Amino acid sequence: MQVAFRVDASIEIGTGHVMRCLTLASALREQGAVCVFVCRPLQGHLIYLIAQRGFEVKQLPEAVSPLVKQLPTQPKYASWLEVDWQTDAQHTNDLLQGQVFDWLVLDHYALDIHWQQAVAACYHRLFVIDDLADREHDCDVLLDQNLGRTPADYQALVPKKAQLLIGPHYALLRPEFAQYREGSLNRRLLKPSLQQILVTLGGVDKNNMTEKILACLNTCQFSEEIQMKVVMGASAPYLSQVKQQAQNMRFKTEVLVGVDNMAQLMSESDLAIGAAGSTSWERCCLGLPTFMFVLAENQLAIAKALNQKGIATLVDLNTLTGEINNLLTVGQTQSKLIQMIEAASQVTQGQGAAFVLKFFSAVHA
Repeated sequence: MQVAFRVDASIEIGTGHVMRCLTLASALREQGAVCVFVCRPLQGHLIYLIAQRGFEVKQLPEAVSPLVKQLPTQPKYASWLEVDWQTDAQHTNDLLQGQVFDWLVLDHYALDIHWQQAVAACYHRLFVIDDLADREHDCDVLLDQNLGRTPADYQALVPKKAQLLIGPHYALLRPEFAQYREGSLNRRLLKPSLQQILVTLGGVDKNNMTEKILACLNTCQFSEEIQMKVVMGASAPYLSQVKQQAQNMRFKTEVLVGVDNMAQLMSESDLAIGAAGSTSWERCCLGLPTFMFVLAENQLAIAKALNQKGIATLVDLNTLTGEINNLLTVGQTQSKLIQMIEAASQVTQGQGAAFVLKFFSAVHA
C-alpha cells in the first residue's frame, strides 16, 4: 500500500498536524505500507524530524512571496499555505510526477475540495484529518478526533459515501500512551498529590505564553518539594527567554527541548498546564489533570467541551495563580485531582491509531 501525506508545520501552523500524521504513518508502516510526506519548507517546519523518523519527504518549493490577502471564497486559514491553493496543487502534481498513491492523507486547514479535486489524479482514495468542520471535502474518509463533534457537523461538507470517524475514540496517539495508561492511572488514584507540574504550550508557542505562565507560577505559594518541567520544540522562537525565566524560578524548573518521551513525562506529572490542542487527548489517555489555555481560535471548541465535562479547567493568566493556590490545600487537592483524573481517563484509551489502521487495512483489502 502506497500512502502520501500532505501536511505542514510552521510557526503559524504549529507542530500538531505533522505529529499526528507521523503517528498514523508509523502505524501504517508497521503493516507494510510505504509512506511519503509532501511538505513545504515554511519557517518552523519539521521536515528534518519526518526524515529522522525514516520517511521520505518530498519538498514543495519554498514560498517566495507569501500569500497575505484573504479572499472570501478561500478557507479561513488559507494564508497558512503561503501560496494560493492553485499553486500548491500544481507544485504537488509536479512533485509527484504522475505517481498514483492508494491513499492521500490530507491534514491542512488551508486546503479544501478545490485543491483535493485538482490533485485527484495522484490518489485512489482521500483521507482527510480535520478539526474545524468549516469547508467542503471530496473525501472517502474524514477523521475529526475532537470531543463534542458529531457526524451531523460534516453531513453537508462531505460526499454521502464518505466514512466519518468522529470523536476522541479515534485520537491518533503514539503507542506509548496506551502502554503508560494503566500505570499512570493507578499511581494517580492511589495517592493524588501535587508535586510535579508539566508546562507544555505546544512545540512552537509563537506568543511566548510559556514565559508568562512561569512568571505567574513563580508567585504561587508552592512547597519546596514542587518541581516543574517545561517542554518546548526546537523551533520555538522564544526558547532562550523561557530558559532564562526557568533559571529565575523559586522552584526547581527544567526546560526540555524536542523530547521523545512525552508519555513518560505526562505519566510522572501530577498536573499539566497546556494548550487545548491535540495534546489534550494524550493527557486524557493518561488521566493527567490539566489547566488549559486557548492559544488559537481553533482550540476554543475543544477547550469549552473539556471544561464543561470537568475533564480540564479552562483558565487565563488572570486567574491561574488563584486556581493553583486553590489546589494547595490537601483536601481540595485530592478531591479536585481525583475528579479530573477520572473524567479525563474516560475520554480515550489511546487506541485510536489502531482503530484507524484497521479501517485502512479493511478498505485496501
